[in-house]
Amino acid sequence: MLALQSPTGCIITTKLIYTDTLSTMVYLAGFVVLLLFLTAEARVGNSSESTFCTETKECLLYDLVCKGDNYEVRHYSSAKWVTTDEESYFMDKAIYTAFMRLFKYINGSNNADVNIDMTAPVIIKVNEMKNMWQQSVYTLSFLLPSEHQLNPPQPTDEKVYFTDMPDMNVYVRSYGGYILCLTAKFNSMALQKQLDKVQATYNKDYSYSVGYNSPMKILNRHNEVWYVVEGEPVCPASS
Repeated sequence: MLALQSPTGCIITTKLIYTDTLSTMVYLAGFVVLLLFLTAEARVGNSSESTFCTETKECLLYDLVCKGDNYEVRHYSSAKWVTTDEESYFMDKAIYTAFMRLFKYINGSNNADVNIDMTAPVIIKVNEMKNMWQQSVYTLSFLLPSEHQLNPPQPTDEKVYFTDMPDMNVYVRSYGGYILCLTAKFNSMALQKQLDKVQATYNKDYSYSVGYNSPMKILNRHNEVWYVVEGEPVCPASS
């Protein structure tokens, strides 16, 4: 009614309403995109959603592609990790040294002097091309919790850095006990044998040794070995 009596005022009011509406839509669109980015790029969530993560608040979550008696196929979204390398003849020694270096980072050895929650799993990238009597570089990584996925505190140790694990499918074999050189090698070879049997294609240059428990836990430990899928995953057949 008022718009008919005052055309100019009506046009101005319409412009203001249109501008406010557009601004709101842009804001909401940006918020939705941010939410999609956070959920799609890093599935770091509550440990209650995983049967393996019993000692940490948050865990790396995944989508199960298929499962059998001997191995399973999982899909992991990309996530940010804090990482360090250690060269050694012996995997066990390298793991200890690298673990303690990263443990210092999450306990305040960073530019923000903040403590960062421990998460699960811890992963160790193992060079499969290593000869028995050669030194090898072992790359150990802690998963960054969700609040630090986008902007983590910078490390003060130059040997500590960040890595972005890409979106990927992995072949997984689970086992108990501790991650030691012999147990890791036995289970990686067992998984290789299973994958080769079904003619699966995977990256044979390296594997991941994956641990979910603190060294203090003695019983009911859960470890895994991963190989990154190449091409279409081959699902295991249940016996």
